[in-house]
Amino acid sequence: MSFFRFIFRILLLFIPLALIACGIGFFLNDFSGPVITMTPDTGRISPVRDIHLNIRDAKSDLASVKILLKTGSREIVIAEQNFAEKRREQNIVFNMKNFDIRSGSAELEVKAKDTALFGLGNSTKKVWNVVLDAQAPRTRMLTGAPSVRRGSIGAVAFSASEDLARAGIRIGDLFFPAFQQPGGVYFCLFAFPHDLPAGNFRPELIAEDTAGNESKTRIAVHAVERRFRSDTLTISDAFLENKMPLFEEQIPDAATHLERYIRVNTEIRKANAEKLMETGRDTASSILWKGSFRRLPRSATRAMFGDDRTYLYNGVKIDRQTHMGIDLASVAHAPIPAGNDGRVVLAEDLGIFGLLVIIDHGLGLQSLYSHMSEITVKVGDILKKDDIIGYTGKTGLAGGDHLHFGILLSGIQLQPLDWFDEKWIRNAITDPLNNAAVK
Repeated sequence: MSFFRFIFRILLLFIPLALIACGIGFFLNDFSGPVITMTPDTGRISPVRDIHLNIRDAKSDLASVKILLKTGSREIVIAEQNFAEKRREQNIVFNMKNFDIRSGSAELEVKAKDTALFGLGNSTKKVWNVVLDAQAPRTRMLTGAPSVRRGSIGAVAFSASEDLARAGIRIGDLFFPAFQQPGGVYFCLFAFPHDLPAGNFRPELIAEDTAGNESKTRIAVHAVERRFRSDTLTISDAFLENKMPLFEEQIPDAATHLERYIRVNTEIRKANAEKLMETGRDTASSILWKGSFRRLPRSATRAMFGDDRTYLYNGVKIDRQTHMGIDLASVAHAPIPAGNDGRVVLAEDLGIFGLLVIIDHGLGLQSLYSHMSEITVKVGDILKKDDIIGYTGKTGLAGGDHLHFGILLSGIQLQPLDWFDEKWIRNAITDPLNNAAVK
């Protein structure tokens, strides 16, 4: 046999085997099952809480999922599904409220299968050892019924029968978080918004445990009315010509300075308020401030919190807004002291506020300084009362050099004057909280 014929026969034998091997490798290149994750994954499950499963496979479509609960000698099929739509990722939401399930230890088992291996599929089984918990947490108030004036802040402290995943005071659509202190007591500051009808001021304590059970308790408060002033501001052409070019980039399609001003005073104002709400979530879990807040030295008050402002142009009403801080006027470019100890959480140019600094003082309480000509601090700086944070100015919609000073709670703008009064702070906030912490 010639050498070439020998090589030819070897190739005839090798090539089919190679093709078969390639084919098998092509179809059998997925030997791993789907990846399963669960949210929340706290180890405790309430029957009424929605559980979210994410099932994904890097190489093959998903075929099916089966969810079992094993408790004692019982095995309950919570959910079983064959996926009609073939995808590599599926999200399943389930709960156990329609099953007769008692509290106690259990196993939650999830089996997922993909379509690999000629449709035979790879399987994954994942088991969580969980505690079934159908009992809502119990809370106990440690402070008396607070008196809260419209536009001001109240404080409560409470204890809970178990660790809480979320707690706070809900008032309508607003939620003011509570913060657990080192001794286990929860502190919560909450607001009586300036524009909320007294009949709708019904604070409710919300407590949710790590399993997802929630308790709701109405808390007693003494709602105290407060009147606010009315004011009229005339918008001049000189003011529009000076200020509106600064907002052309934000509102480029306005036909006139007046149209742009109205939109700045409404649309931009609303967007800025949303930014304050977002910033309000960046807060310390304990009290950072000490005593009363520092007022801008040697300043005169030019506008008050809650002023109901009507804006006129050529004698015609063009807008109506509420002034949400106090305007303090001193000399031009006066140095601005930090109102109290805290941490800088915002320092930027923000719409109607111009150059703005927000300092967090803990428990959701923050102070706001705007219309500044210069900012001398940055986000993250730790401040002491009286540290200089910048200088007064007339940025934003300010007509003249001054400081617009505000107080925020979880982003809601409230009466600043309370926080200049050490006696009010002690009686309304710190004494009730501190006394509750040692009970």
